[in-house]
Amino acid sequence: MKKILTSLALLGLVVVGTVAIAAEEAHNAAAPTHFPIDEPKEMDWSFAGPFGTYDKAQLQRGLKVYKEVCAACHSMNLVAFRTLEGLGYSEAQVKTLAAEYTIHDGPNDAGDMFDRPGKPSDYFPAPFANEQAAAASNGGAAPPDMSLLAKARGVERGFPRFVFDIFTQYAQGGPDYIHSLLTGYDETPPAGMVIPEGTHYNPYFLSGVSLKMPKPLSDGQVTYDDGAPQTVDQYSRDVSAFLMWAAEPHMEDRKKTGFRVLVFLLLFGALVYLTKRKVWEGVAH
Repeated sequence: MKKILTSLALLGLVVVGTVAIAAEEAHNAAAPTHFPIDEPKEMDWSFAGPFGTYDKAQLQRGLKVYKEVCAACHSMNLVAFRTLEGLGYSEAQVKTLAAEYTIHDGPNDAGDMFDRPGKPSDYFPAPFANEQAAAASNGGAAPPDMSLLAKARGVERGFPRFVFDIFTQYAQGGPDYIHSLLTGYDETPPAGMVIPEGTHYNPYFLSGVSLKMPKPLSDGQVTYDDGAPQTVDQYSRDVSAFLMWAAEPHMEDRKKTGFRVLVFLLLFGALVYLTKRKVWEGVAH
C-alpha cells in the first residue's frame, strides 16, 4: 500500500511539474522579445517626400485636438504662439489665441509674481508646475513634452529600407508612430501576456507591452468646423501632422532650398564640363 501511495504521489508531482512547465513555456512564447510588438503603419502624409507640403487645414485641426485633449497633460515648451501664423492664422487671430492662455510672469517692480493673458511672444504654458508634479498626477510617469516629439519618436527601419529612405526622403517615422500609438489601444493582447496593473496595452508602444497613458481619444470628442470626420483615426492623423509641424515648422523652406541647391549644382556641373571640353579640345592627347 505504501508503495502504491508513494507512486501516486510521485505521479502527482510529475503532472503538476509538467503543467507548470507547460504554463511557463506558454507564457514565454507569448512574451514579446522586442518593442514595439507591431511596427507603425505607414500613412499617406501631405508633407511626405522631397516636394511634400503641410496641409494647413489639417494642421489647424491638429492644433484643436492638442488644445482640447493633449494639452491637459502634455506641454509644448518650445513652441511660441507667434509661430502659429505658419498654420495660416492672421496676426490678429494669433493674438486672440494667445490671450486665451494665462501666463505666470514676473517678478514685477514690487518683486511679486503675477498672472497675465498670453502674448504672441509667449510659449505654450505647461499644464504642471514641474516634472515631479506631472509624474505625481499621472501615475508616476511624467508625460513627455510634445515640442519635438514627432522628430524624437519613430521606429528604426532596418536594411534595406533605410537605404531607400535616403532617396525617398522618408522622415515620417514619428508621425507614423504617433498615429499608430493613438489608434492601437483597442487591440487585444496575446494570450498569456501579463499587463502590469495600472497600465494599458498598446502593441505600438516603444518601451514595453503597456504604458501609463489611457486611451486619450474617442469618436466625437472634438468638434470640427470644416466637416472633417470626427473619428479617432482622423483626430490621430491631424494631431500627428500638427506635431510634425511643431517639430519642424520650416520643413517646406528646407525642401525648397534643397531643390534650388540641387538645380544649381547640376547647372554648375554642366558648365564646368562644357568649359573643360572647350579648354582641352585643341590639345593633343
